[in-house]
Amino acid sequence: MTLESQLRADIVEVGRRMYARGYTASNDGNISVRLGDDRLLMTPRSVCKGFMTPDMMCVTDLDGKKLQGDRDPSSEMLMHLEVYRQRPDARAVCHAHPPIATGFAVAGIPLDRAVLAEVLTTLGSIPIAEYATPSTSELPAAVRKYVKAHDGMLLANHGALTLGTDLFSAYYKLETIEHFAKISLVARMLGRENLIAREEVDRLQGLRANYGIQAPAPICPDPSVVGDLLAGPDPLTCQVVQAPEGDGRRLVPDPIVAGAPAPGGDPQGPDGDQEIRLTYRELSALIEDAIRSLR
Repeated sequence: MTLESQLRADIVEVGRRMYARGYTASNDGNISVRLGDDRLLMTPRSVCKGFMTPDMMCVTDLDGKKLQGDRDPSSEMLMHLEVYRQRPDARAVCHAHPPIATGFAVAGIPLDRAVLAEVLTTLGSIPIAEYATPSTSELPAAVRKYVKAHDGMLLANHGALTLGTDLFSAYYKLETIEHFAKISLVARMLGRENLIAREEVDRLQGLRANYGIQAPAPICPDPSVVGDLLAGPDPLTCQVVQAPEGDGRRLVPDPIVAGAPAPGGDPQGPDGDQEIRLTYRELSALIEDAIRSLR
């Protein structure tokens, strides 16, 4: 089997897994992989990723010109091309709409809190690229802000994007993002998240080399330590992780609770709204009261 034949088969398998896990619906999502230094193998447009065959794939150059294939390449090709331009080390790109992670993207909540050690050592943080109209030049411009420092990101009101050194590496990062989103959602529904302390985050970052993980960028230093509160971290050069000071503790209870100040002493969140947390019983009682008032 030639390299191209193997990569075509691998795209079919990754597409099948994305569809089986519910990361895509209908014709959603797209996948690409480098086919040498100057060509890409890419999924076609208007095809369900769960029912592709190897012959459907398109071959393009790095400018997006179709070189081979009966079908046209993905309508999101511009986003893929931008990743390859900004990240010469990237060999593959996956884009899908995993429902829980996309829910965070719709809510405008990045997955950047220090919750899971595995995520901190592999992806670091998952930011949200600002909203851009799909299939237009706006989307690669939005991705450009984060792609140099991140192997995975959310796309506001759209989905998720990951890249890797091979097809399955890119796909597994998509799995990691959705898995992280599920766990974070459950913890928040239960009323709190215990966050990994900043000191432990730094320790985990130091262990990346032991695991053979080549992160695209380091985790940003705590601005309160480096004294750069005004400028803030640069998403082009490091990964922003929300991790409180532990003062000797490795896990720190979520400082944002109902009626309590947000980190930094501001009693309100960044949008000026307090975060309100309710138990399931309290929420049920409110719903019942609302229904009774409508009768």
